[in-house]
Amino acid sequence: MNDNFLKKKFNKNISSGKRRVFGVHAHSEIMPAMQERASGVTQKPTPAYFISRFRGLLRLRARLWQAKPVLYQGKNPGGKNVPKGTEIINKPFFLQFPVKEQMLFTKRLSVLIQAGVPILQALRMIELQASSAGSRYLTHRFAADVEQGQLLSTSLAKYKGIFNNFFINIVRIGEASGTLHENLDYLAQEQKKRIELKSKVTSALVYPGFVVAATFGMTGLLTGYVFPKIMPVFASFKFQLPWTTKTLIALSNVLAHDWEYVLLAMVFVSGVLIFLSRQPRVKLWSDRTILIVPFLGELARSYFLANFCRTLGLLLRSNLAIVEAAKITATTLTSSAYAEKLELLPGHLLKGEKMSACLERYPRLFPVMLTQMVVVGEVTGNLSNTLLYLAGLYEDELGEATKNLTTIIEPVLMIFMGLIVGFVAISIITPIYGITQNLRH
Repeated sequence: MNDNFLKKKFNKNISSGKRRVFGVHAHSEIMPAMQERASGVTQKPTPAYFISRFRGLLRLRARLWQAKPVLYQGKNPGGKNVPKGTEIINKPFFLQFPVKEQMLFTKRLSVLIQAGVPILQALRMIELQASSAGSRYLTHRFAADVEQGQLLSTSLAKYKGIFNNFFINIVRIGEASGTLHENLDYLAQEQKKRIELKSKVTSALVYPGFVVAATFGMTGLLTGYVFPKIMPVFASFKFQLPWTTKTLIALSNVLAHDWEYVLLAMVFVSGVLIFLSRQPRVKLWSDRTILIVPFLGELARSYFLANFCRTLGLLLRSNLAIVEAAKITATTLTSSAYAEKLELLPGHLLKGEKMSACLERYPRLFPVMLTQMVVVGEVTGNLSNTLLYLAGLYEDELGEATKNLTTIIEPVLMIFMGLIVGFVAISIITPIYGITQNLRH
């Protein structure tokens, strides 16, 4: 196949507009090279030629990385037939849809549907406002599935790694009852509450984490950099070093000469801990242990109870059966200690037992106030509102606890920091004092 045939074939494809990828015409980048080959004239490259070609490659790379949709006609790269002019968006390598973006998605979709906008048009509008490649891809797939006649909940169920059963079932119930915009609004509020709870806990742990990191950083600086400078002075004098100094010398030698093994050991230990934390038995033990820690236990209990009450309350408000709602709630909780007991709840409910009687069996997980309020909700037939009220109550308790966390933990951190820094200081000062005493004698 000669160059003239390739040139004619390429011009035919370009003129018919069948290949336009990421907004870049291949004609503008390839044709000069083909024309040069077809002419048979070989010119000596100049510096200006290399500079121009390099700039052309940079422009092409910049256009390709704009991540605009790919327009195909005929067949897509997967070989499946698609309608002419169909817009296909490539799936990101790391498909992510954070909770904050999910909240914005549900809130916008709820507002648009409530305003009378058809769901397909609403999804297309949200797709244009997507701020990340993952959200744009998922919204595009939702719109494509809805356009083919599928329900939104069916499309969401294809991505269970991103959307949990709670999210999918709330949407499915809204579609069946004709209250999709209300259920989406409930979802947006619930996700907002989860983000606020997580941010409260994270912000409360920022200061302790910074103090601990600063303590170990300063200790490492003294041990690995300052102390080796004065070790020759200690070695030049023949006297017995205290045990603190010997310990610090051994630690300094390890950090100075065997730091590669220390780094490998840290990576290995971290990997082992991550592996163990994913084992069901180990995770169950760690979750139970956290709940019995004096202050952190109350913090974790308030967090999980707030999520439990809000999730179950929203499911019941959406007219979902209590047995199914209990199953879904058990799968949404991240604590194995709570999930283990809630997985038994549907079986007891099917036997005719009340939920309050089931929760009373585990007083360490479910306080007396919660079970009594559940009894009131069951008697009055208003269990969903009662659970949502309890969720707000535990969220307020969590907010107050996080405010007091810094005040409570600050003295403990100061003592911990003082012990470490004091140990290093004594290890350095004690030999210096011994040297001065020997010089006097």
